[in-house]
Amino acid sequence: MTEMVYGAVPVQAGEPILPKWWRTLDKWTMSCILMLFVIGLLLGLAASVPLAERNGFGNFHYVQRQAVFGLTALAAMLITSVMSPVLVRRLAVVGFAAAFVALAFLPIFGTDFGKGAVRWYSLGFASLQPSEFLKPGFIVVAAWMIAASQQINGPPGTLMSFALCMMVVMMLVLQPDFGQACLILFGWGVMYFVAGAPMLLLVCMAGVVVLGGVFAYNSSEHFARRIDGFLNPDVDPTTQLGYATNAIREGGLFGVGVGEGQVKWSLPDAHTDFIVAVAAEEYGLVLVAVLIALYASIVVRSLFRLMRERDTFIRLAGTGLVCVFGVQAMINMGVAVRLLPAKGMTLPFVSYGGSSLIATGIAVGMLLAFTRTRPQGGIADYLNGRGR
Repeated sequence: MTEMVYGAVPVQAGEPILPKWWRTLDKWTMSCILMLFVIGLLLGLAASVPLAERNGFGNFHYVQRQAVFGLTALAAMLITSVMSPVLVRRLAVVGFAAAFVALAFLPIFGTDFGKGAVRWYSLGFASLQPSEFLKPGFIVVAAWMIAASQQINGPPGTLMSFALCMMVVMMLVLQPDFGQACLILFGWGVMYFVAGAPMLLLVCMAGVVVLGGVFAYNSSEHFARRIDGFLNPDVDPTTQLGYATNAIREGGLFGVGVGEGQVKWSLPDAHTDFIVAVAAEEYGLVLVAVLIALYASIVVRSLFRLMRERDTFIRLAGTGLVCVFGVQAMINMGVAVRLLPAKGMTLPFVSYGGSSLIATGIAVGMLLAFTRTRPQGGIADYLNGRGR
């Protein structure tokens, strides 16, 4: 009788989007990302003041810009993490196509800002580095191709993704940008390994990479200079590596004190590539250990969640994204302590840089979308009513 008078109560087809997103989200990884962003702002307050004074800006000019870029990156991360895997894949295809075209036109319209490598577009109010946005798009597109190749009567996706990888790597090497080229190649190799690549083929690919390194050393003065500087047992104290090594040594366990560091006045890239040197000098090994723990937590938690994923595409794309994220952080910190040759690579969510921050926000948003808890077709899912 009540239904006849007032009408039937509408039945919701499913759980609302935002509550479902919050319930399925990896909140620990999200918390680690937010802590990295806060630490980046804290270090930016220390590292960017000398650069701002040299360029005639206010003391907190670059910190304010980093806050704007960082908030934009966090917004992009949150929006992307709400998307379904299918929608993330479509976004990646469009983003990769746009970044690939932008990368192709760099030799014509790009600039090097006096650094010897044409990697940026100058927009007047900011600069744009297409290779940063290319990475997450390529990883997801390549994972889609590799996953499609494992289906019955599927296309030769693995071969297609490898050909695409080689095209991107060659375009990056010609800039030259060997660091990003190595990340692209590493990301593809990790996904191919997870997809079940023959070990012999992986060993042969590693040999090809070594031969490529030898060729680059003999043909590129820029590449050879960095390798020679890394292999030289005597570090020139007036170089960036020399300043960074001395700062880490002076910092010790607890650092020299907030604002008391001196390396930021000597290092031109103290706010970007060598931000770890500033952290080690002013806050000591303690803060560096916190940074390492945060990055390790993101990588390990994401990989454990992806291990339970049955969808091949999601598993491959998520693994590629998180491994590239972790290796980029490892390379940046390894360069600062002279475990690796200089690469010119930012520390994700900590270093200053608009393109790096926003592109990393999109990449981590994709990762959070892929690592959300979802039904895997197990008996527990059916017992809990999530098997549909």
